[in-house]
Amino acid sequence: MAEKPTRTRGLGRGLSALMADVTSDDASPERPRRADMRIPVEQVHPNPDQPRRSFDDTALAELAASIREKGIIQPLIVRPAPGQDGHYQIVAGERRWRASQIAQLHDVPAIVREYNDTEVLEVAIIENIQRSDLNAIDEATSYRQLMDRFGHTQDQMASALGKSRSHIANLLRLLNLPDDIQVHVVSGALTAGHARALIGHPDASALARQIMKKGLSVREAENLARTTQDDTPKRRTSAGRATTKDADTLQIEAELAATLHMPVSIDHDSKGEGGKLSVKYGNLEQLDDLLRALSGT
Repeated sequence: MAEKPTRTRGLGRGLSALMADVTSDDASPERPRRADMRIPVEQVHPNPDQPRRSFDDTALAELAASIREKGIIQPLIVRPAPGQDGHYQIVAGERRWRASQIAQLHDVPAIVREYNDTEVLEVAIIENIQRSDLNAIDEATSYRQLMDRFGHTQDQMASALGKSRSHIANLLRLLNLPDDIQVHVVSGALTAGHARALIGHPDASALARQIMKKGLSVREAENLARTTQDDTPKRRTSAGRATTKDADTLQIEAELAATLHMPVSIDHDSKGEGGKLSVKYGNLEQLDDLLRALSGT
């Protein structure tokens, strides 16, 4: 079998190290985070590749009022602006920079880091994850970006971000829902719990409209999804009875199949928590790919 080149990440700093720069746990009025320097506002510029594009005017005005009264507690993280001596590009903290201009500050506190372009984007995504007002879909999208662009695993993200692996996995599954349901989650019309109950359902969009119209609770939404899933694929137990695969199992099958590019089937034991995972390969090249995926090479 032909040997295929392995993927290298090419990033000097680990996720935990980058996370340490972004976290605001040590920033408080009693113990503000120490800045490297203060930089004139006009010498600080936003990152053109910042993944966050929208800034709520009301929230910015509230932040500006707080800055007028207490100042900027957590410094911006910046790097020297490429090709502009004496100027800096924002890595994290664009909201604080925008609010500082509204508050008419002349300069801002900043921590200067020598980040490359890849690290700049990575930190920007991490900063978005740390926002308290982030909705479930945007949070899931940020996790997906970290995985797809930088090769982070769910375990690595869980450890660095202080989240459980199941939390990250459950949010990522929301990205497989129809676009209209994701829009409802972003707008707040549906909670992540409501949306999770619809994963894998053949009529998810119709059920979502019904849930919103009737104002159903998450538990009621789960019951509705379970009782209306007549078209869900069936599996056979060891006793020969036909039973329905739950939405989470179907979603895991779909995710594994998409990752491995091979059909995947999960069959749970009728008793206990064990079961069988089956992967079907069509030729020796696919088997080679599967072995490489399992060995991490």
